Amino acid sequence: MDIKQMTYILTIAQEGGISKAAAKLFITQSALDQQLLKLEKELGTQLFYRSRGSFALTAAGKVYVDYAKQMVDLKNEAYRIIHDMADRQRGTLSLAFAPERGMEMFMAVYPMFYQYYPKINVIPREISVRRQLEMLQNDELDLGFVSARAQERPGLTCTTLLKEEFVLITPKDHPLAALAAPPGEPLTVLEAEQLRDLTFCLIYRQSTQREIIDPIFERAGFKPDIFLETASNRANVSMVEKGLSCSIMPYYYAREQKNVACFRLADRPSWNVSVCCRRNRYLSKAARHFIDLAADYFSREESHPI
Repeated sequence: MDIKQMTYILTIAQEGGISKAAAKLFITQSALDQQLLKLEKELGTQLFYRSRGSFALTAAGKVYVDYAKQMVDLKNEAYRIIHDMADRQRGTLSLAFAPERGMEMFMAVYPMFYQYYPKINVIPREISVRRQLEMLQNDELDLGFVSARAQERPGLTCTTLLKEEFVLITPKDHPLAALAAPPGEPLTVLEAEQLRDLTFCLIYRQSTQREIIDPIFERAGFKPDIFLETASNRANVSMVEKGLSCSIMPYYYAREQKNVACFRLADRPSWNVSVCCRRNRYLSKAARHFIDLAADYFSREESHPI
């Protein structure tokens, strides 16, 4: 079995067709089609059902793809180990993290990483947590920095770098703001019932943050009045500063905001910021060094309100 040929077939399976796969592989559609036909002739069976440009794996195709993934993984694993043994500080490190905060971490960490590994090609991407987990399981990423509830991830090893609390913020002139603690004092703690009549601007429903936020209201027995849902915690802070709503978010986004009132919640909702990789996969020295730098970055963060 040819590794390059296996990569071609895996890409066709991932992209669901020749045209997208050819574009991703930077080869012509006709060349890729010829490779597929050649392999199918060699095997004596079709690997894909074709219908109007859509490709779906046959039973034989599923067998081929399962074993091809294992062989490509083994080849990549061998190269990582040999490069480390030879102290060859080259290669690629693919990273992903959620928008906003993840890129801030990367910008702080990468200059230090570059001093040690200037010849490592680092590919950073901002991707949702759910998509990161899929890509890690498909071996499309080396490391994913995810923020979510603590739980086991099938096929993955996740190491917690930070446990972080969620807080409520209100406009400065909101009636609740009168209960806020003075600067430097421990935050006032509110019960969920005290949130019943508030209007909220929250992160979008599909975000893993909502897995932390929504149960707050469910346990209190009411549905929140949601004024707006966005993809940005910083946008939500702006809505609160302008007096349009209240919000609940990770403390990271609220900790230095002077134009809002900040409160702790009685049941201390929280999540973990973790680094994830494929279970039992060899991590290169470069990957381990990046994790160490990220861990040091998060260890300096003030993740819990006083």
